[in-house]
Amino acid sequence: MADGWKNAFQAFQNMDLGGLPSAVPGMPEAPTPPRIQFSPAKLQELQQQYLKEASELWNQSVAGTPAVKDRRFSAEAWSKNPMAAFSAATYLLNSRALMGLAEAVESDEKTRNRIRFAVEQWMAASAPSNFLAMNADAQKKAIDTQGESIAKGMQNLLNDIKLGHVSMTDESLFEVGRNVATTEGAIVFENELFQLIEYKPLTAKVYERPFLLVPPCINKYYILDLQPENSVIRYAVAQGHRTFVVSWRNPDASLAGKTWDDYIEDAAIKAIHTVQEITGAPTINTLGFCVGGTILSTALAVLAARGETPAASATLLTTLVDFTDTGILDVFIDENFVKYREMQMGKGGLLKGQDLASTFSFLRPNDLVWNYVVGNYLKGETPPPFDLLYWNSDSTNLPGPFYAWYLRNTYLENNLVKPGKATVCGVKVDLNKVNIPMYIYGSREDHIVPIGGSYGSTQVFPGKKRFVMGASGHIAGVINPPAAKKRSHWTREDGKFPKTAGEWIAGATESPGSWWTDWSDWLKGYAGKQIAAPKTYGKGTKYKAIEPAPGRYVKAKA
Repeated sequence: MADGWKNAFQAFQNMDLGGLPSAVPGMPEAPTPPRIQFSPAKLQELQQQYLKEASELWNQSVAGTPAVKDRRFSAEAWSKNPMAAFSAATYLLNSRALMGLAEAVESDEKTRNRIRFAVEQWMAASAPSNFLAMNADAQKKAIDTQGESIAKGMQNLLNDIKLGHVSMTDESLFEVGRNVATTEGAIVFENELFQLIEYKPLTAKVYERPFLLVPPCINKYYILDLQPENSVIRYAVAQGHRTFVVSWRNPDASLAGKTWDDYIEDAAIKAIHTVQEITGAPTINTLGFCVGGTILSTALAVLAARGETPAASATLLTTLVDFTDTGILDVFIDENFVKYREMQMGKGGLLKGQDLASTFSFLRPNDLVWNYVVGNYLKGETPPPFDLLYWNSDSTNLPGPFYAWYLRNTYLENNLVKPGKATVCGVKVDLNKVNIPMYIYGSREDHIVPIGGSYGSTQVFPGKKRFVMGASGHIAGVINPPAAKKRSHWTREDGKFPKTAGEWIAGATESPGSWWTDWSDWLKGYAGKQIAAPKTYGKGTKYKAIEPAPGRYVKAKA
């Protein structure tokens, strides 16, 4: 085991943290990778701790089966197999040692984060549970089923190869428009970038000010309309809002040249103006989710520069406009990476949906990758039906120029919060001119938009604001209907927005259950009076119903 420590240390010393290979044609010379150094005192402490725990593990193994506390090795077969239990315990010991080394690196924060991320990926992939020869639970199942589990696992593997991704749920049980995305409505406008869905009222009267939702274009809109009981869209309609939603087209080669400007002008702004024309309302309420919130914010800033204020309010759900705190995604972003992507697809091309989906999955490798590798292939199990994971597997492409602009101007240079720095649709963007009431929501355990990133919007927009923090992560925190009576949310009633999320949280009050009711009460304050619900979709012949919701665009596969 002393050799294990020595080998781990040498692996760290040899780790290459330079940029992309300079052998890529047209790429600038990669910078010299930073030399990894450790504090001698910390290194000695880690080594002594490793040897102490290794000795204790050996003594436990001699006396019997070592105790293993990790859900990957929690099945009874592990504890009944001394060799398997020892391999699992040794793996966990080495994992702790390697993570300790990662924490002990003396370098800048970005390098430390990259090392930590690389070690996490390495350790997640090398777990003995991922290999049939070492997974006692999978071996027992193979024996108990007389090899049937192995045969089924091979079938699952072949099926997933055809699908192009690891199955997280039984995708055969879901169909868009049949048992997900079922809220009744119609397509009332479409162009090459999006379809606009108008939903059938569920109340005799609706608020006079309509409500437009802009979902992320890196996913399909129906995360907001999974099942009737957890649908944000149906909830809004049931509250009496005349509701419209942007359903993005899944880009193919015909859209490979589309830019950020195109998505702002011909999608977000077009949707806002179309809702105004259909309803006759001079102002509307708006909502943006994730990248949809960034798109909506940019569109409102462009309109403000043109002298227009079409939105009476905006709701931003787990949205980044200030990209100072981007969490783990920052490990991927530097000048070399962005230049590579600009060279690769800045003038045209597509970022494949599966590439983006894989990146997000590997942010939580044990939960979203290896868990399914073990279950699907080693144990021959069919994952249970789960609407959210079906949506998660229904990936979307992105136009290369859109993606390249987004990388440079947000994650790399954070230009949207620098007044006049970014030019969009021919005008200088200044988010300080978006002076409207805002409801800003962030999820406490979000690994895609950290709570500090969500909270950052409170420091950017000058209007009246309300910030709410929900429990759980990027999706589960948002999709949390009141009837489920799950999780908590936090509010602060003193109207103060200190500089950091931590300071805000220190003065916040926890309330049990969903944040949806708080948001609904807030939104009604900007919805105007109630009027008779419309009897038909759209308006006249210009905006007549084209086809029933959810429409064609959302059904297109990447």
